[in-house]
Amino acid sequence: LVSLLQKWALLFLSACSSLCCLCCLLGLLVAMGLTLGNQGRVLLAPCSTTSTALAPVSRECPFDPTRVYVSPPWAGDGDVP
Repeated sequence: LVSLLQKWALLFLSACSSLCCLCCLLGLLVAMGLTLGNQGRVLLAPCSTTSTALAPVSRECPFDPTRVYVSPPWAGDGDVP
C-alpha cells in the first residue's frame, strides 16, 4: 500500500512540476515575443528624464543595457592587503 501511495505521490508531483514548467515557458515566450515585437522600446521607456516617478529616487534607468557594472576595488577576489 505504501509503495502504491508513493508512486501516485510521485506522479502527482511530477505532473505539478511539469505544469509549472510549462507555465513558465509560456510566460517567457510571451515576454520575448512582446519584446521583439516592439523592438525593446518598452524596456527603455521609463528612462526619459521627464519621468517624475523615478525622479525622487534616481535619474538612472531601471534597465540600462549600456551600463557597465564594475565591482568596487575593496571587493577584490578575496585578497586582503
